[in-house]
Amino acid sequence: MNTKDMMIQEKVKPFLLQARYGIEKESQRVTLEGHLVRTDHPTSVGSRSFHPYIQTDFSESQIELITPVTESVDEVLASLEAIHDVAQRSMPEDEMLWPFSMPPALPEKEEDIQIAKLENHADVLYRRYLAREYGKRKQMVSGIHFNFEYGLDLVEQLFLAQTEEVLMENFKTRLYMKIARNFLRYRWLITYLFGASPLSEARYFDGADRPKEPVRSIRTSRYGYVNKPDVKVSYETLARYSEELAENVAQGRLSEEKEFYAPIRMRGGKKVADLFHTGIRYVELRNIDLNPFERVGISSDEIEFLHLFMLYLLWTDEKLPADEWVAEGNRISDAVSLEHPAKTTAYVAEGHAIFAEMLQMIDELSLEGGDLLQKYQSWLDHPAETFAARILALDETKGQAAVATELGLQFYNQAWAHPYQLAGFQEMELSTQSLLFDAIQKGIETEVLDRQDQFVKLQHKNHQELVKNGNMTSKDTYIAPLLMENKTVTKIVLERAGFHVPHGETFASIAEAKKAYPRFAQKAFVIKPKSTNYGLGITIFKNEPAINDFNAGLALAFAEDDEVIIEEFLEGTEYRFFVIDHQVKAVLLRTPANVIGDGKQTIKELVSAKNADPLRGTNHRAPLEKIQLGDLEQLMLKEQGFRIDSIPDKDQQVFLRENSNVSTGGDSIDVTDEMDESYKQIAVDAVEVLGARISGIDLIIPDKEKPYETAKDYGIIEANFNPMMHMHIYPYIGQSRRLTIDVLRFLYPEMAI
Repeated sequence: MNTKDMMIQEKVKPFLLQARYGIEKESQRVTLEGHLVRTDHPTSVGSRSFHPYIQTDFSESQIELITPVTESVDEVLASLEAIHDVAQRSMPEDEMLWPFSMPPALPEKEEDIQIAKLENHADVLYRRYLAREYGKRKQMVSGIHFNFEYGLDLVEQLFLAQTEEVLMENFKTRLYMKIARNFLRYRWLITYLFGASPLSEARYFDGADRPKEPVRSIRTSRYGYVNKPDVKVSYETLARYSEELAENVAQGRLSEEKEFYAPIRMRGGKKVADLFHTGIRYVELRNIDLNPFERVGISSDEIEFLHLFMLYLLWTDEKLPADEWVAEGNRISDAVSLEHPAKTTAYVAEGHAIFAEMLQMIDELSLEGGDLLQKYQSWLDHPAETFAARILALDETKGQAAVATELGLQFYNQAWAHPYQLAGFQEMELSTQSLLFDAIQKGIETEVLDRQDQFVKLQHKNHQELVKNGNMTSKDTYIAPLLMENKTVTKIVLERAGFHVPHGETFASIAEAKKAYPRFAQKAFVIKPKSTNYGLGITIFKNEPAINDFNAGLALAFAEDDEVIIEEFLEGTEYRFFVIDHQVKAVLLRTPANVIGDGKQTIKELVSAKNADPLRGTNHRAPLEKIQLGDLEQLMLKEQGFRIDSIPDKDQQVFLRENSNVSTGGDSIDVTDEMDESYKQIAVDAVEVLGARISGIDLIIPDKEKPYETAKDYGIIEANFNPMMHMHIYPYIGQSRRLTIDVLRFLYPEMAI
């Protein structure tokens, strides 16, 4: 099967880099001091019986993170980073993830290593069997399982480029069996470059049978978690592979197929026998140590290299019969695993030959990656660059346990530095990040369909939901958001239903609006765009404004919309009520953008200092927005007799906005429990009239503790069809209201969230 001739054909070349990836990452949970935990798997991540992303491996302390299948390196890393964030922030705050493949010091008594407390009793019995056969200590090693599938279009084009096989499934089987044999022969190179388990900690080895440490990789050597020497399987054909695996089970050398801990597994069905019907769909590479220098245990460069390496396994020919080829690879792999990390490998010449062939391959196929290959090739002559050697160099000055604890704390602090962000998806709107976090945590499958448009697919079993911007769902009618987007129509509908709304007029041209100045100048009023959110273009005048200031307010509003509303200003305090499924889940008091004077700093300096708060950001990527000093803010300062270079008195509060939107720099204060129930009912009833299931509705209330009696007790000034949730989740002051969880409960009532 000459795959090289197939790969160089012009019809094949466009598909060569097409692939699908998945990553499974194991890690031990440890205390912040680096000791193995005795606690159970975190309950906040829901049931292990169905969780698609966060599981336990052998022991209760060993967490396993599983990405969905993706079609790019960026996507698989984003998923792993996000799941990693969720796992870390779902654990007790005094626990972190151990960054090394080799576990920390293990308990003196083996019985103190807790087998995973799984719901399926058969899974528990299997782990008990493993503990008897191999010992619990050997099971505590962790690593990366890298799932790789050649793109379907690539396989199809390769199939069309040959004439040996008539059936696609037979062709795929031969293709994957070839790369399995070549992987087993050349996997030593991955161990050389990325082996990262040079040393064991206390009590991992409980007898004299142990390597002479340090080595490149204990985990991938014969001293790692491997089958007993009498377990042998041929990779010549899938039929022989299947027969001999079954024979090992029948003879009692293995309890079942999954006990065969090969460095590579063929995947496509639950059992190997299924592969004869389904074909081999992908392979699982199981010999990759955790990269302790990367928070998630693997880097984009490693994945890019692995992809080129997988293409090389197709490109290069086998040079011995199948079983001899694999046996030679096993011997070399073990030898390289047990070499001293700082010494040049005995197989340096073969390593250079492999890289030369890989460079030739990408040149003939017009692929990128030359710089990456040359970087890793240089490590053959400079072993100090390899992971194991870098660990050893740090161990000599600090000790491996101290290094692991230090790195673990560094990654722990990264996960907690911005708890309102989700790694891998930081550029998305903050409420959507929170929704993704909660969905991942609770075991709902997530897929970001469009990052820029904030479109997410959620799936639990057969129940699928599409969500946009965190809370726009199929539960709302199409007309509800259109209605709320139009502030004029919103007011008409609410007023006719008996709700108190401010009186005003709508203008389609700035010329007509300017003529209204005499009608509004003698009373407090508001100028705002007809159909915008986030408080953009809103100006409030509590006292009679100069005509120039009035016109400036109109200009700001018309810059945001083609139509503008001028309406009476209602006295009182503005509150945001978040209503979901006929219930008020949160009430927020939003204080307009402001600074408190210290008698020394200018307003500009005070704003700069307040904006340095890590909770403040821009474009809704942080719970609070940075305060601006634009035209509107300077107009507000002018009304109070200030400029941006004015120095307020000590403790003097200076407002830079009249509107209290958090999106324009305001402060958020949770008052859910303090709000009288009568106003909550008004909010629920108003949202129902508007035909919505999720809405943020803004009420002006003079006294929140006085129950509603007459129309003077409140006024509804706005309804929002896509209300921000992060300002409730991370309020400036007060209790957090995790509204994204409420959205998930609303969408998935069948789940115990």
